[in-house]
Amino acid sequence: MAITTLNNRAINRSDTAAADQLWTATSATATDFQAVSAGKIGQVLQAVKTDTDSETSTSYADLPDMTLAITPSATSSKILVIVYAGISGSDPDVFTHVQLVRTTTAIAVGDAASSRTRCSFSWRSKTPQDVPSNSIVYLDSPSSTSAITYKLQWKQESGTGYINRTGADTDNSTYPRTASTITLMEVLA
Repeated sequence: MAITTLNNRAINRSDTAAADQLWTATSATATDFQAVSAGKIGQVLQAVKTDTDSETSTSYADLPDMTLAITPSATSSKILVIVYAGISGSDPDVFTHVQLVRTTTAIAVGDAASSRTRCSFSWRSKTPQDVPSNSIVYLDSPSSTSAITYKLQWKQESGTGYINRTGADTDNSTYPRTASTITLMEVLA
């Protein structure tokens, strides 16, 4: 479905809308509408992770199954990256850091500042029953028509980090299992 917009001339027509009245398509002509050529979605790809994984490394490592490649149709295209990840920790005060990576470069991370960890988001476990909702929405401009890989990487300050499960993971209805996703949309220029 094409995205359409009203042109300004049509919105300001004095013969079609007075105060507190609704302007309707029946009072417009075909020239009062025009198609938008930019901002259309060229393609949508998604990876869904439903199983669980864990990480103990204090250096960034690829988060399994949270990698997706896309080949833009033009160098002017942008890629909208949408990530949802259910991350938890083994114990209270366990820190898990997650970064978004394009090919080999971390993107959508905080500025460098002394020894502070740069990441896209960070999670500190409060209890081993938590599986928080962590997300990233980032509009990237890769300027390429080659295949581009986007992925998540994670690391621990201490303890064990988990995806799609609680730290305790007790067989009980109050300890959930979740799904995580990475979605890529090519936005045409």
